Amino acid sequence: MFFVDTLEFEGLGNRSYLTGGTHAAVVVDPPRDIDQVIAAAARRGVRIAFVAETHVHNDYVTGGLELARVTGAQYLVPAGAHVSFTRTPVADGDTVTVDEGLVLRAIATPGHTPHHISYALTEDGRGVAAFTGGSLLIGTVGRPDLVEPRLTEQLARAQHASAHRLAGELDDEVPVLPTHGFGSFCSTSQAEGDATTIGKERETNDALTSDVDTFVTQILAGLDDVPAYYAHMGPANAAGPAPVDLTPPRHADAEEIASRLAAGEWVVDLRSRTAFAEGHVAGSYNFEGEGKLATYLAWLIPWGKPVTLLAETPERISAAQRELVRVGIDRPAAAATGDPAAWARGSEQLASFPRARFADLADVRERGDVVVLDVRRDSERAGGYLDGSVHIPIHELHSRIGEVPDGEVWVHCAGGMRAAIAASLLDAAGRAVVAVDDGFDAAIDAGLALTRPDGTD
Repeated sequence: MFFVDTLEFEGLGNRSYLTGGTHAAVVVDPPRDIDQVIAAAARRGVRIAFVAETHVHNDYVTGGLELARVTGAQYLVPAGAHVSFTRTPVADGDTVTVDEGLVLRAIATPGHTPHHISYALTEDGRGVAAFTGGSLLIGTVGRPDLVEPRLTEQLARAQHASAHRLAGELDDEVPVLPTHGFGSFCSTSQAEGDATTIGKERETNDALTSDVDTFVTQILAGLDDVPAYYAHMGPANAAGPAPVDLTPPRHADAEEIASRLAAGEWVVDLRSRTAFAEGHVAGSYNFEGEGKLATYLAWLIPWGKPVTLLAETPERISAAQRELVRVGIDRPAAAATGDPAAWARGSEQLASFPRARFADLADVRERGDVVVLDVRRDSERAGGYLDGSVHIPIHELHSRIGEVPDGEVWVHCAGGMRAAIAASLLDAAGRAVVAVDDGFDAAIDAGLALTRPDGTD
């Protein structure tokens, strides 16, 4: 009897899998913090016999090498991947026996990367699961533009062929278990739903319902911004990531926090955007611990810049550390917990700024001019935007703050989280700012004039 346990990482939009039988198991695309994988195997009472990578990841740092070292498992890595460590190379058609009657078969599925491998799990010769990594996802496929721009169209065509190969070789009832696609920027589009099968994908996935030319045209037209930190993930994974250190960071008092801010380091407040707006250390930035912390902090921070973390509890600091090591931010320079009043020196006042709704913005715009800053991505703005708004995507704002016109800045995104980050960047730069904490659909309800792609209001 086989099992599949899913380890979900909502902040990155990824999943890892532990699958096996009565005695032994394989881990597919493990996270860098391997302790939770080891704990999952212990709960099952199984030995981790294999660790399998579908590809050299571009969006997170793998724990595969360390997990294999700690457990003594064979480390299966696609033969075509250029890596600097000893591993068991796997090529199309290779098989390993995971447990009695349970076999893992490698299927070459290039597209997300040239060397990408999917794995079909069979029990007594019957297909029971397909671990598809960044190939066939739920309703979509992994993006083909993360390796080399000149290869993008070629890899898009390969994605189409790989999807058809999986659909051709696997039965309709086989579950499709991808690594990406749950909010990850490695996905060409954000999928709807939480689970799928080969049969469902055959009916609904554009890669399987469209001819190759139509599919490639759609994929290339829909490619979105690539998080800046992705440039560091592939090289780190190819070199072989070091073990992580999740011990608590050194404590920073108010004097040290002030000193680090004065040195130009990043001090990141992990509290909710509501709490941050009400009172925070001047110059600190707000990246909610409950939001997509790893994605957005790693995307915005200059790579290698020291970061100090502030939070209400040690548990929140610990959770943030765990998220950040997954994207290569290994050790915070320092941390502090408790009340924000303790993080500022006695002579310093906590900074604050207002929060508002789109209805409030509508009232203000009737009374006079304010600067409306849209920090959504280009693809989002293409669906419609507020008349007269300034557009600087959130991941470009830190380096382009000087382009924001003079005046009080009302900053918005699609739901509030990115607007809060942007408001903290603007506030730290000394700008008068209001964070619009509202869904973008509310702008229409508030009567704000929108410009749409077709030119209509």
